[in-house]
Amino acid sequence: MSFTPSAISQQLRTLADEVGVPLTEPAGRGVRLTDAGHALVAEAEGVLAALARADAAVERLRTEPRGLVRLALFPSGARMLLPGLLERLDAVPGIDVVCRDVDLTPADLPALAADFDVVVSHRDETAPAPGTTRWRVVPLLREPLDVALPPRHPLARRRSLRLEELADEAWISVAVGWPVDDVLRSLAVATGATPRVVQRINDFGVTEELVAAGHGIALLPRYSTGDRGGRRLVRRPLSGVRAGRLIEAVMRTTTAERPAVATVLDALRAEAGAITAGRTRSPRDR
Repeated sequence: MSFTPSAISQQLRTLADEVGVPLTEPAGRGVRLTDAGHALVAEAEGVLAALARADAAVERLRTEPRGLVRLALFPSGARMLLPGLLERLDAVPGIDVVCRDVDLTPADLPALAADFDVVVSHRDETAPAPGTTRWRVVPLLREPLDVALPPRHPLARRRSLRLEELADEAWISVAVGWPVDDVLRSLAVATGATPRVVQRINDFGVTEELVAAGHGIALLPRYSTGDRGGRRLVRRPLSGVRAGRLIEAVMRTTTAERPAVATVLDALRAEAGAITAGRTRSPRDR
């Protein structure tokens, strides 16, 4: 076993001191186990077997996609990505995904990335990406933002709209500091036209209802808005400016190495690719 007799004797004395009773006794020129020694050997077999199972479990987590992955998504991103993502992951045995929708701003990312394995976030495309080396940021898609109008609005027949001609409209935006409001303010700076915001609603579902009922217009994301083919809402792009939000997956660099997390990330990328390719529709359009 590549140990000297004195090293073995020292280990046995140390173990006996820890247990509190002798584990060996003289037997001729050698030693033999006492009753306590035999009992400890029997229990040690179970301990060694448990350690072997623990080593095997850790090795599987290191090499195979299995285990629990905690996922946080902003609400409209969850509406757009989550049904298809879970459908893709249903085909992958061994991975359990626990999801939570969180109304988040870029400032919330550090705290959320500490509590979740993957955070799906959004930001104004002119805003800087998270700049710390502690996080891995994976781009998923760019979602254009369109002007949403009631179907009978006088401008609904136009193919595109300019922000300057919408400045006098009643706008429904989100709370100050949230990404879509950041886009609207960036557009105002670029064009010199200041939108007249009459309501600030963070739930896009509520905003859709208000626009459909004629209570204002809004800047809404293209892929996650349920317009029912134009029957409920009319969506028109802004001309002369780029309006969009970047959707990204953010995770700790150490977490990103787990095979289960990498599998969830691959499924997120695939679902985002399907959405931008037009192969899926908003849940309300189905």
